[in-house]
Amino acid sequence: MYKIKTLNQISLKGLERFARDKYELASEIGHPDAILLRSYKMTDADISPTLKAIGRAGAGVNNIQVAKMTELGIPVFNAPGANANAVKELVLSALLLGSRGILQGVEFINNLPAGMEVNELNKCMEQEKKRFRGEEIKGKTLGVVGLGAIGSLVAEMALELGMDVLGYDPCLSVDAAWRLPSRVKKMENIQALFAKSDFITLHLPVLKETINLVNQDMLSLAKPTACLLNFAREQIVDSVAVNEALNNDRLRLYITDFPAPELLGNKKSLLMPHIGASTQEAEDNCAVMVADQLIDFLENGNIVNSVNFPGLSLERSTGYRVALVNRNVPKILGSVLSVLADMNINVVDMLNKSRDDIAYNLIDIESEVSDELIEKLRQLEGVINVRAL
Repeated sequence: MYKIKTLNQISLKGLERFARDKYELASEIGHPDAILLRSYKMTDADISPTLKAIGRAGAGVNNIQVAKMTELGIPVFNAPGANANAVKELVLSALLLGSRGILQGVEFINNLPAGMEVNELNKCMEQEKKRFRGEEIKGKTLGVVGLGAIGSLVAEMALELGMDVLGYDPCLSVDAAWRLPSRVKKMENIQALFAKSDFITLHLPVLKETINLVNQDMLSLAKPTACLLNFAREQIVDSVAVNEALNNDRLRLYITDFPAPELLGNKKSLLMPHIGASTQEAEDNCAVMVADQLIDFLENGNIVNSVNFPGLSLERSTGYRVALVNRNVPKILGSVLSVLADMNINVVDMLNKSRDDIAYNLIDIESEVSDELIEKLRQLEGVINVRAL
């Protein structure tokens, strides 16, 4: 029986993926095999010796000590793309809010005195509606920075709305390139994208290279009439620099899902309370995706969508499998195979992949995995952990 500890409220559709005859799920489990969470910030107290995997029902993993998990040989799974449509739709609303006087018009109407006569109301609206005149987004240029699961959907949506779309992504994967509509004009550098765009939307992960990517220098390249959208991560944008650009009329508007103290009260910013993935559908999709990944890992050792381990899936050829994590240094795999040979254990199939400082192995063997074999493998220098499956 595998034990799954939930550190947040998880969608029921995700929890239902775990067969009750194989899994015990609860928020109060002392020695879990896996942890399933959303935004809960993990600490050392949450890590037990029995922990084998962590599943984040979402994309970002800033709340998890990923480097430490890697050292312990614990893969961290996430759900990239599961909330992509929810974020895309919020970006659409931001484009419309940023081009039309929608919020201002609603606020105006809501502040009118109750009980106005219909003629007076109509006359008031006719006189004042010109204050809320905006522009259509059709024909405007949208710059999309980051063309992954969300960015590519946003680009496709903008094209359907009649916008011209520029795209920039220095790490564009083959899969992402196939998803991207051919009408998206790929820019060679982000500076050119900022200079040419009427709207700029960010869809990047937080990396060393992306922290404060949008700073004073980058903002100086943008059109003074440009609108900047950030529905990716707070750390990508220097909020102080954005606030200064807004106040000095070097940026027309900033719309973000990540409010910062310096932006509160600035009427040129529209701040949302981190609701990009706050739809029932997105929560269901994330929970189901990460639940399936945890199940496949715990039962078969396969790894899909891990942020710290190599992706690796091996069809089972026998009923006996060893999953082994080791440091990515020479000769360890040879030592593992020597142990198997010395114990007269025949290898039927195996797969080995590495990622940075970690290597992961799935080995299918003909005979049952004994405690003696597991112990001998654990004693090898460089081996982090071993499981029998």
